[in-house]
Amino acid sequence: MLSRLIDWSLHNVFLVIVMTIAITAGGIYAVIHTPLDALPDLSDVQVIVFTEVPGQAPQVVEDQVTYPLTTAMLSVPRSKVVRGFSFFGASFVYIIFEDGTDIYWARSRVLEYLNFASKKLPEGVTPTLGPDATGVGWVYQYALQGKQKSLDELRAIQDWYVRYQLTKAPGVAEVASVGGFVRQYSVTVDPSKLRQFNVPLTRVSDVIAQGNRDVGGRVIEMTETEYMVRGRGYLRGIEDIENLVVKAENGAPVLIGDIARVELVPDERRGIAELNGEGEVVAGIAVARYGENALSVIKELKLKIAEIQSGLPDGVTISAVYDRSQLISRAISTLRTTLLEESIIVALVCILFLFHVRSALVAIVMLPIGVLIAFIAMRALGMNSNIMSLGGIAIAIGAMVDAAIVMIENAHKHIERDDGSRTRLQLISDSCREVGPALFFSLLIITVSFLPVFTLESQEGRLFHPLAFTKTFAMAGGALLSITLVPVLMLLFIRGKIIPEQKNPINRFLIAIYRPIIAVVLRFKTATVISAIVILLISFWPASRLGSEFMPTLNEGTLLYMPASLPGMSVTKAAELLQQQDRIIKSFPEVESVFGKAGRAQTATDPAPLEMFETVINLKPEDSWREGMTVDKLIDEMDKALQFPGVANSWTMPIKARTDMLSTGIRTPIGIKVFGSNLAEMEKLSLQIENVVRQVPGTSSAFAERLTGGYYLDVEPNLRQLASYGLTVGEVQDVIAIALGGEMITSTVEGRERFGVIVRYPRELRSDPQRIASEVLVTTMNGAQIPLGELAKIIIRKGAPSIRTENAMLSSYIYVDTRESDMGAYVRSAQEAVAKQVQFPPGYYATWSGQYEYMQRAIAKMKVVIPATLVLIFLLLYLNFKRVTESLIVMLSVPFALVGGVWLMWALNYNLSVAVAVGFIALAGVAAETGVIMLIYLDHALETISEKRRSEGKTLSLSDLNDAIVEGAVERVRPKMMTVVAIMAGLLPIMWSTGTGSEVMRRIAAPMVGGMVSSTVLTLVVIPVIYALVKRRQLKLSNVSEFRSTNQDVSL
Repeated sequence: MLSRLIDWSLHNVFLVIVMTIAITAGGIYAVIHTPLDALPDLSDVQVIVFTEVPGQAPQVVEDQVTYPLTTAMLSVPRSKVVRGFSFFGASFVYIIFEDGTDIYWARSRVLEYLNFASKKLPEGVTPTLGPDATGVGWVYQYALQGKQKSLDELRAIQDWYVRYQLTKAPGVAEVASVGGFVRQYSVTVDPSKLRQFNVPLTRVSDVIAQGNRDVGGRVIEMTETEYMVRGRGYLRGIEDIENLVVKAENGAPVLIGDIARVELVPDERRGIAELNGEGEVVAGIAVARYGENALSVIKELKLKIAEIQSGLPDGVTISAVYDRSQLISRAISTLRTTLLEESIIVALVCILFLFHVRSALVAIVMLPIGVLIAFIAMRALGMNSNIMSLGGIAIAIGAMVDAAIVMIENAHKHIERDDGSRTRLQLISDSCREVGPALFFSLLIITVSFLPVFTLESQEGRLFHPLAFTKTFAMAGGALLSITLVPVLMLLFIRGKIIPEQKNPINRFLIAIYRPIIAVVLRFKTATVISAIVILLISFWPASRLGSEFMPTLNEGTLLYMPASLPGMSVTKAAELLQQQDRIIKSFPEVESVFGKAGRAQTATDPAPLEMFETVINLKPEDSWREGMTVDKLIDEMDKALQFPGVANSWTMPIKARTDMLSTGIRTPIGIKVFGSNLAEMEKLSLQIENVVRQVPGTSSAFAERLTGGYYLDVEPNLRQLASYGLTVGEVQDVIAIALGGEMITSTVEGRERFGVIVRYPRELRSDPQRIASEVLVTTMNGAQIPLGELAKIIIRKGAPSIRTENAMLSSYIYVDTRESDMGAYVRSAQEAVAKQVQFPPGYYATWSGQYEYMQRAIAKMKVVIPATLVLIFLLLYLNFKRVTESLIVMLSVPFALVGGVWLMWALNYNLSVAVAVGFIALAGVAAETGVIMLIYLDHALETISEKRRSEGKTLSLSDLNDAIVEGAVERVRPKMMTVVAIMAGLLPIMWSTGTGSEVMRRIAAPMVGGMVSSTVLTLVVIPVIYALVKRRQLKLSNVSEFRSTNQDVSL
């Protein structure tokens, strides 16, 4: 069938060219319109349920809100993890779904279960779904600055103008605010005035709530005109609130202003933003919608910012503090340069070996068309151009032209030996049909051998699937073109004077070196095979010294400093510490800007307590760094400069941190999760583990969350005392919520802005337990006002600053950071230390998480995937050769290919990782292909001599076999070396690349480059020897059988 397709292509040149032009046009369209991104979206499908519970302590939030919601969400279809976070005043429930789940289907199912769960929640508590964003949706962050404006004015501009305008930009799910002060009206009542005028606190709240509304009175008709009736009652400022009437006494009104002080104050803050160590700023975070292209979203945001700039007050500016488009541009630029370098090098290899520019044009023209086929497939599947999808094309470029190279070289051979009896068309057809089908199979082997990468799952699967897709598309395109377009291009381009192979200086040089080598190894066959086995065994030494990691760190060009401190830190102290840290970081000459955030932004995608800092460090281009400075050295220097008591440092990068936190909940490379039923016991275990892990060599920092480090002022009602005054617990709780908590009563409507109104006692009366007990008053049914201390006990206790659950079980996290490159060895030693020194009571256990969790999952998968790959390659070889012996001979190239890969990995000090495993999988296919090409020539040479001997009436002798092997191996060394050099030359630009994304791509290319070296040695030296041994045995067996049949004939 393949031979017929080659013939059809050669007889329909015009149709093939038209189809090629169509593919080229479609490919160019796909290249222009394929969205760009730095990385594939590595985050899981998530749905967030966010509930505001103002003023409530974490334990109350956990008991009343988070626990009922998490237990309800456990049964949501296709959910794999449900994580609950209970903070002061807020509940977060993250439902993580299985791969491949449609996010909008997931949201609808969560909403369905939420309808039932919300009935169990306290009155007035309304859970809401978070934005339909990905875990890495924080694509753009900006700071709002204005020297003439205060932080509360800037926050008002951000909340009521900038935020809404930017939310309308295409692809934006949400714009969150952080930092500054949110304005609110505080009605600070005077308890003595309340007592004097006999006004209960609840009356003040009711008056303000009822006095803040507009109503409609339908319409009236006057003088044939319709007038709409409205009752105006919105509160529009301090004066309106002060003039509200609380009661009238003897005809004289008692106003709010008579019993309270009304003023504009900042709302309670759970988040702070700081820029460059120069002081607090107001900031915004743009969150991209799920499935949207980050680059286009950022572009639209910048256009929108430019559009609204004129509407900002004088002196107010918006400046970017994190812009992912820069990372995307750098990453794509690196890969484009690499692809261009690869194409040029492969073209030069073809010209150099063939010594015929027009023949080389066949491969040079075929290469970009194969790449465009990959882009068409990418576009059809909705994939982005990113470092992984383009990387798949990059590692395929050398192998794509293999078939074209061998077919061109074979055509040259046919033209040299032509006696003039065949037409040019017949010559090209014969040369292509001779090797075309086998070459198609060899390219198919490379294509299919990569399919097991598709079995990778979760984060590693999302990372490498685009690479596997594009490499498969590129190789499949190359295989298709090798039997359609390549024969046509050969017919058109292989013309003029072709230098005979004997006169080609490169070929003469290769034969001069190779002929004595093949003579020696064919003479000492057994010694050669034993030497090969010894080399294979020696390679176990470097293999045993290779470290392990999940993935090499991808340099995003931006660092994320995430220190954790002890809970209970005040907002003021957090702001002071954040500014100190940012000022130190900004002093480093490599740093462009520093944007720090403490606590959480106003978004469901940010469940951060106040003691958790996130500092985005934008770095200058590396050419402006100090000499010899690297990212790791810079982090080490910063880490030493940022040693604060009670603060545990951890370093990562923005995209990586978001992905890790979503997938496992751990923001450091390694994490330990402790599960149990009692927070105090869990904290004790966590602290023991923290102390043990800190002693493990290689630990940079270890920090266990403090589960009982929060401070509480508990007000416990005395039921007997309440009964004696005729009061209920609810009435006391209402006073606590309003007088101490400043419960929001209503919101003012001031144009397009809305500000809350709270009622509370003066600060000096709620600053210590004694004043609270004596000054906070509870009104009885008969109007008497009783001090709170007579009705309840007021006690200071320690409790949970926040509560974390996983699948409804209480959990505690220990964050471990290490600078050790061999993560596997580090974790094993840490696990041994914890197992020896920490005793877990019944019902309590720990799991190891973070990147280590991914690594273990990937190792388990690879144990199945790699043998499956080898079986698949063998089956394809058998389909091609139809003989087990030849298939096994080619399969021998795989272990010998691993030899070079392992040694190069050891020499470069690379660790085993998923990227390296992908490189070895790719190597297996390529190594098998080089073996196939060698066997094609050996079989062809042997068949030619066999036919010659049969025509002479003679049998094939051992010397004939040796001659055939020398002919197939030595005389055809050029095409074999061309294919190997083309593949290696195609990989070299990846090996020397240094831009964004090169860290991962180099790990994929290294085993392939090293493996191609050892595979080439095996192909040229060992395979001919094994082939000779196998064929010699077959020859002896056939001679014996012939001899026996002859004897039988004689006896008859």
